[in-house]
Amino acid sequence: MPEPKKKHSAHPCSDKEGTLPSCAPLAVGFIPFQQENPPQYKVSEALTKGTLFPGLDLPWFNVSNTSNPYEGTPLGELMALSFAIKELNLYLDTHKNDAEALDMLKKLNKLYVEATEKFNKMYGPMMVTDITFGDEYTWLQDPWPWEFGQRGGSR
Repeated sequence: MPEPKKKHSAHPCSDKEGTLPSCAPLAVGFIPFQQENPPQYKVSEALTKGTLFPGLDLPWFNVSNTSNPYEGTPLGELMALSFAIKELNLYLDTHKNDAEALDMLKKLNKLYVEATEKFNKMYGPMMVTDITFGDEYTWLQDPWPWEFGQRGGSR
């Protein structure tokens, strides 16, 4: 059996490979951990690719997602931010000491709050939790988001 090639980097594995605990119980399945500080796609590209991390971008039957119909729209921005936040959330579940990822999560959370406020001012609340309560219940006010193309404008 040939000897495995030795790698000359800080991590013994590439970004498309993971690590396992050095000692583990027999007959227990393990999923390799992703490397720390892996490369990342831009937030807008991550939603299209289905992952924030290129090392996890494993096309199914050589089919790669290449377009996002919402890219460049306020809704697309919210979707991309929300997706990247969830990806970082999952990554930090197994890499809690990655300060760079935590810093990015904080920045993306702030951007998400700002983008949600901007979206709500333009189109009205997306969720009932986005309503700013005044003297009346505004959730049912027209026009609905799908009616903007028919009636034009914003709220």
